[in-house]
Amino acid sequence: MKLILLGAPGAGKGTQAEIISEHLNIPTISTGNIIREALKSGTEMGLKAKSFIESGKLVPDEVVIGIIQDRLKEDDCQNGFILDGFPRTIPQAEALDRMGIVIDRVVSLEVADETIARRVSGRRVCLACGATYHVDYKKPAVEGVCDKCGDTLVQRKDDHPDTVKERLEVYHEQTEPLKDYYAKAGKLVTVEGQEAVEDTTRLTLAAVEV
Repeated sequence: MKLILLGAPGAGKGTQAEIISEHLNIPTISTGNIIREALKSGTEMGLKAKSFIESGKLVPDEVVIGIIQDRLKEDDCQNGFILDGFPRTIPQAEALDRMGIVIDRVVSLEVADETIARRVSGRRVCLACGATYHVDYKKPAVEGVCDKCGDTLVQRKDDHPDTVKERLEVYHEQTEPLKDYYAKAGKLVTVEGQEAVEDTTRLTLAAVEV
Protein backbone atom coordinates (compact mmCIF):
# COMPACT_ATOMS: atom_id res chain seq x y z
CA MET A 1 0.00 0.00 0.00
CA LYS A 2 1.24 3.48 -0.93
CA LEU A 3 0.18 6.05 1.64
CA ILE A 4 0.57 9.76 2.31
CA LEU A 5 0.19 11.00 5.88
CA LEU A 6 -0.98 14.60 6.24
CA GLY A 7 -1.27 16.63 9.42
CA ALA A 8 -0.17 19.88 10.99
CA PRO A 9 3.20 19.99 12.80
CA GLY A 10 2.58 18.67 16.29
CA ALA A 11 -0.42 16.55 15.30
CA GLY A 12 1.45 13.31 16.02
CA LYS A 13 2.13 12.18 12.45
CA GLY A 14 5.53 10.73 13.27
CA THR A 15 4.14 8.40 15.92
CA GLN A 16 1.32 7.19 13.68
CA ALA A 17 3.69 6.73 10.73
CA GLU A 18 5.90 4.44 12.85
CA ILE A 19 2.92 2.35 13.94
CA ILE A 20 1.50 2.00 10.41
CA SER A 21 4.98 1.15 9.12
CA GLU A 22 5.29 -1.70 11.60
CA HIS A 23 1.69 -2.85 11.09
CA LEU A 24 1.92 -3.02 7.27
CA ASN A 25 5.66 -3.79 7.11
CA ILE A 26 6.38 -0.90 4.74
CA PRO A 27 8.96 1.89 5.18
CA THR A 28 8.22 5.44 6.28
CA ILE A 29 9.79 7.97 3.94
CA SER A 30 10.38 11.13 5.97
CA THR A 31 11.61 14.06 3.87
CA GLY A 32 14.02 15.30 6.54
CA ASN A 33 15.52 11.85 7.06
CA ILE A 34 16.05 11.04 3.39
CA ILE A 35 17.65 14.43 2.72
CA ARG A 36 20.08 13.71 5.57
CA GLU A 37 20.73 10.23 4.11
CA ALA A 38 21.31 11.70 0.64
CA LEU A 39 23.77 14.23 2.10
CA LYS A 40 25.62 11.44 3.91
CA SER A 41 25.79 9.10 0.91
CA GLY A 42 26.85 11.88 -1.46
CA THR A 43 24.34 11.12 -4.24
CA GLU A 44 24.00 13.60 -7.09
CA MET A 45 20.80 15.01 -5.60
CA GLY A 46 22.33 14.93 -2.12
CA LEU A 47 25.24 17.08 -3.28
CA LYS A 48 22.79 19.53 -4.87
CA ALA A 49 20.85 19.73 -1.60
CA LYS A 50 24.09 20.26 0.33
CA SER A 51 24.95 23.37 -1.66
CA PHE A 52 21.62 24.97 -0.71
CA ILE A 53 21.76 23.91 2.94
CA GLU A 54 25.32 25.18 3.40
CA SER A 55 24.31 28.58 2.03
CA GLY A 56 21.34 28.71 4.42
CA LYS A 57 18.71 28.39 1.69
CA LEU A 58 15.66 26.12 1.43
CA VAL A 59 16.20 23.05 -0.72
CA PRO A 60 14.13 23.74 -3.89
CA ASP A 61 11.30 21.49 -5.02
CA GLU A 62 13.14 19.94 -7.96
CA VAL A 63 15.95 18.72 -5.68
CA VAL A 64 13.58 17.38 -2.99
CA ILE A 65 11.52 15.64 -5.69
CA GLY A 66 14.68 14.12 -7.18
CA ILE A 67 15.73 12.75 -3.78
CA ILE A 68 12.22 11.32 -3.18
CA GLN A 69 12.22 9.73 -6.64
CA ASP A 70 15.59 8.05 -5.99
CA ARG A 71 14.41 6.76 -2.60
CA LEU A 72 11.17 5.27 -3.96
CA LYS A 73 13.15 3.18 -6.46
CA GLU A 74 14.83 1.24 -3.66
CA ASP A 75 13.86 -2.39 -3.02
CA ASP A 76 12.13 -1.85 0.33
CA CYS A 77 9.54 0.42 -1.33
CA GLN A 78 8.35 -2.13 -3.89
CA ASN A 79 5.47 -3.36 -1.69
CA GLY A 80 4.47 0.13 -0.57
CA PHE A 81 5.55 3.03 1.61
CA ILE A 82 4.33 5.90 3.78
CA LEU A 83 5.23 9.45 2.75
CA ASP A 84 5.54 11.71 5.81
CA GLY A 85 6.39 15.34 5.04
CA PHE A 86 5.99 15.05 1.27
CA PRO A 87 4.18 16.39 -0.64
CA ARG A 88 3.89 19.69 1.24
CA THR A 89 2.39 21.70 -1.63
CA ILE A 90 0.15 21.21 -4.67
CA PRO A 91 3.13 21.50 -7.10
CA GLN A 92 4.90 18.71 -5.18
CA ALA A 93 1.76 16.54 -5.38
CA GLU A 94 1.56 17.18 -9.13
CA ALA A 95 5.23 16.21 -9.46
CA LEU A 96 4.47 12.94 -7.63
CA ASP A 97 1.68 12.27 -10.13
CA ARG A 98 4.05 12.95 -13.03
CA MET A 99 6.45 10.33 -11.65
CA GLY A 100 3.68 7.80 -12.33
CA ILE A 101 3.39 6.90 -8.64
CA VAL A 102 -0.19 5.92 -7.81
CA ILE A 103 -1.04 6.70 -4.20
CA ASP A 104 -3.64 4.36 -2.70
CA ARG A 105 -4.75 6.46 0.26
CA VAL A 106 -4.09 9.82 1.92
CA VAL A 107 -4.72 9.93 5.67
CA SER A 108 -5.22 13.39 7.16
CA LEU A 109 -4.71 13.52 10.91
CA GLU A 110 -6.98 16.29 12.21
CA VAL A 111 -6.05 18.03 15.47
CA ALA A 112 -7.25 21.52 16.46
CA ASP A 113 -4.63 24.28 16.44
CA GLU A 114 -5.33 25.04 20.10
CA THR A 115 -4.66 21.42 21.06
CA ILE A 116 -1.42 21.34 19.05
CA ALA A 117 -0.26 24.62 20.60
CA ARG A 118 -0.94 23.24 24.09
CA ARG A 119 0.83 19.97 23.38
CA VAL A 120 3.89 21.43 21.69
CA SER A 121 4.46 24.58 23.74
CA GLY A 122 4.18 22.52 26.94
CA ARG A 123 7.03 20.23 25.92
CA ARG A 124 10.28 20.41 27.89
CA VAL A 125 13.53 18.70 26.90
CA CYS A 126 16.72 17.72 28.70
CA LEU A 127 19.61 18.72 26.44
CA ALA A 128 21.99 16.47 28.39
CA CYS A 129 20.25 13.09 27.95
CA GLY A 130 17.43 13.82 25.49
CA ALA A 131 14.55 12.92 27.84
CA THR A 132 11.27 14.73 27.13
CA TYR A 133 8.56 15.93 29.51
CA HIS A 134 5.37 17.97 29.39
CA VAL A 135 4.08 20.59 31.80
CA ASP A 136 0.62 18.95 31.80
CA TYR A 137 0.94 15.34 30.65
CA LYS A 138 4.38 14.14 31.79
CA LYS A 139 5.70 16.24 34.64
CA PRO A 140 9.16 15.61 36.15
CA ALA A 141 9.33 14.82 39.88
CA VAL A 142 10.96 18.23 40.44
CA GLU A 143 9.82 21.09 38.21
CA GLY A 144 12.46 22.05 35.65
CA VAL A 145 14.77 19.14 36.54
CA CYS A 146 15.29 15.93 34.53
CA ASP A 147 14.32 12.76 36.44
CA LYS A 148 16.98 10.74 34.62
CA CYS A 149 20.12 12.83 34.90
CA GLY A 150 19.26 15.86 37.06
CA ASP A 151 20.06 18.42 34.35
CA THR A 152 17.92 21.48 33.63
CA LEU A 153 14.87 21.13 31.36
CA VAL A 154 14.41 23.69 28.60
CA GLN A 155 11.83 24.69 26.01
CA ARG A 156 13.27 24.29 22.51
CA LYS A 157 12.98 27.21 20.13
CA ASP A 158 10.78 25.08 17.81
CA ASP A 159 8.35 24.55 20.71
CA HIS A 160 7.95 28.23 21.60
CA PRO A 161 4.32 29.40 21.12
CA ASP A 162 5.28 32.03 18.50
CA THR A 163 7.21 29.44 16.46
CA VAL A 164 4.34 26.93 16.73
CA LYS A 165 1.90 29.59 15.52
CA GLU A 166 4.11 30.41 12.51
CA ARG A 167 4.49 26.73 11.57
CA LEU A 168 0.73 26.21 11.78
CA GLU A 169 0.10 29.24 9.56
CA VAL A 170 2.51 27.86 6.93
CA TYR A 171 0.76 24.47 7.11
CA HIS A 172 -2.71 25.97 6.60
CA GLU A 173 -1.52 28.14 3.72
CA GLN A 174 0.70 25.68 1.82
CA THR A 175 -0.14 22.10 2.83
CA GLU A 176 -3.81 22.04 3.82
CA PRO A 177 -4.97 22.60 0.19
CA LEU A 178 -3.68 19.05 -0.46
CA LYS A 179 -6.77 17.74 1.34
CA ASP A 180 -9.01 19.08 -1.44
CA TYR A 181 -6.57 17.88 -4.09
CA TYR A 182 -6.72 14.29 -2.84
CA ALA A 183 -10.40 14.41 -1.87
CA LYS A 184 -11.23 15.16 -5.54
CA ALA A 185 -9.21 12.09 -6.47
CA GLY A 186 -11.28 10.02 -4.01
CA LYS A 187 -8.24 9.13 -1.90
CA LEU A 188 -8.61 11.22 1.26
CA VAL A 189 -9.54 9.69 4.62
CA THR A 190 -9.67 11.92 7.70
CA VAL A 191 -8.85 10.77 11.23
CA GLU A 192 -9.81 12.88 14.22
CA GLY A 193 -6.88 12.96 16.63
CA GLN A 194 -7.83 11.82 20.14
CA GLU A 195 -6.43 12.75 23.55
CA ALA A 196 -5.05 9.22 24.03
CA VAL A 197 -2.46 8.15 21.42
CA GLU A 198 -3.78 4.58 21.39
CA ASP A 199 -7.28 5.84 20.44
CA THR A 200 -5.83 7.83 17.52
CA THR A 201 -3.83 4.75 16.50
CA ARG A 202 -6.96 2.56 16.46
CA LEU A 203 -8.72 5.05 14.14
CA THR A 204 -5.66 5.46 11.93
CA LEU A 205 -5.20 1.71 11.44
CA ALA A 206 -8.90 1.39 10.63
CA ALA A 207 -8.51 4.15 8.01
CA VAL A 208 -5.64 2.41 6.19
CA GLU A 209 -7.47 -0.92 6.23
CA VAL A 210 -10.67 0.42 4.65
